[in-house]
Amino acid sequence: MIGGHVIVGYADDLGGRDALALGSAITRLTGGELTIASIYPPGSPGLAVEAQAGLAHAAEELGPAPAEFLTFESRGTGRGLSVLASRIRADLIVVGSASGGQHGRIAIGATSDHLLHRSSKAVMLTPAGFKQPGELDRLTLAYVHRPQCDEAVERVAQAALRLGVPLRLITLDLRVDDPGRLRDDLALAVRLAWETTGIEAEAEVAEGHDVDAAMRTLEWLPGELLVCAASEDAEPHRVFLGELAMKVLRASERPVAVLPRGFS
Repeated sequence: MIGGHVIVGYADDLGGRDALALGSAITRLTGGELTIASIYPPGSPGLAVEAQAGLAHAAEELGPAPAEFLTFESRGTGRGLSVLASRIRADLIVVGSASGGQHGRIAIGATSDHLLHRSSKAVMLTPAGFKQPGELDRLTLAYVHRPQCDEAVERVAQAALRLGVPLRLITLDLRVDDPGRLRDDLALAVRLAWETTGIEAEAEVAEGHDVDAAMRTLEWLPGELLVCAASEDAEPHRVFLGELAMKVLRASERPVAVLPRGFS
């Protein structure tokens, strides 16, 4: 289950503070380790000092919660977080929404784009300004009938069982597929969750003319987390988010976790 060691990509801005709050909330739930990292470019001693100062602000924001604070030199923030996560054996990278995006939604910037297409660790993003509740209310998995999603059903069901929260499986009916087949596929996924963990998952088909419209038909609990599996095009043990899943992520009003291919 993700969350045994969480690394937060921190910058002293709204997105960084959102990521800090989410990463801290996740480790409170899982009892995992928390590392706060600030990445700066090579050959920039002034920016290195700024990164260190930013981490001091992060420590003030975080309060007494135990955490390690690291600065790391890299040509890109996403690349730096990926390398650092591997070095410290973190299993989840948390980042905030890019600046300039819509409040309450996830905006993809250069850092998150790199992570969503190359990370070897699970990646979690939080909508801009999202207020983290004290508890996790439910795990929801965006499901399509693919081997990657079947694998994710088992993994997310195990996480829900361990955390003691309900599991919901959703699929989107964008009026381009057979609705009966979509419901049959979802029923098989519910059965898979039951057979592997004993959890009786909720199942919902969201209908709409596009992803955003379909997502708006779903009700979301305050402390809900959406999970997406990597695309079939992903390299083994890498994140690669496909076009449809990227649209789901951008339409989400809750934090989204993306699992690497072959995640265990």
